[in-house]
Amino acid sequence: MVVLIIVIVIVVLLALGLWAGYNGLVKRRNRTQEAWSEIDVELKRRHDLIPNLVSTVQGYAAHEKGTFEAVTQARANAVAAGATGDPGQIAPAENALSGALRSLFAVAENYPQLRAVESFLQLQETLTATEDKIEYARRYYNTSARDYNIALQTFPRNMIAGPFGFKAVAFFATDEDERAVPQVSFSGSGPGAAGPAPLPVAGPEGLPPAAGTQGSPPAG
Repeated sequence: MVVLIIVIVIVVLLALGLWAGYNGLVKRRNRTQEAWSEIDVELKRRHDLIPNLVSTVQGYAAHEKGTFEAVTQARANAVAAGATGDPGQIAPAENALSGALRSLFAVAENYPQLRAVESFLQLQETLTATEDKIEYARRYYNTSARDYNIALQTFPRNMIAGPFGFKAVAFFATDEDERAVPQVSFSGSGPGAAGPAPLPVAGPEGLPPAAGTQGSPPAG
């Protein structure tokens, strides 16, 4: 009788441990998926802004065909990578898009008259705000992904992760060289002239720091 009670107690404890471990993994996985959805929304917003931005700059620098084609192709690649839902594929594509956007803003810097175009200023302001949101969402996602991956690898959760289909997720990484490239600054000429605010440092989806300065890399 005593043996039976001991066996029942052990079975109940194992069941409780399994229940707690499984629910913990589900909670962390859902948090990671929620964090990724925030990145996905902002990346799509970023992609939607680019055609209008290219069109606006193209109106003043139509001969810069190679730059516009590079941005358009990089955007198409980023959209295609986004359809996979895999951060490991999306991050490099977004890095490439960031590089193409730097070239576009470098072209735009040579045309001060763009500073007077309201649509361009609005697009730049919206893109800046979007980059900030992407960076915040990226940090939150990477933190959630780290906690989830750690839970998958630690005992006893690692004993149930495989059988129940829990898999590690990739981080949304930032290339180190993406952080170090100086950014275009639309500095005006003449008294009272002021260009739009420099775009902040962001992650693989972000834009570089202000021209003539070297921005420090973001944490995370």
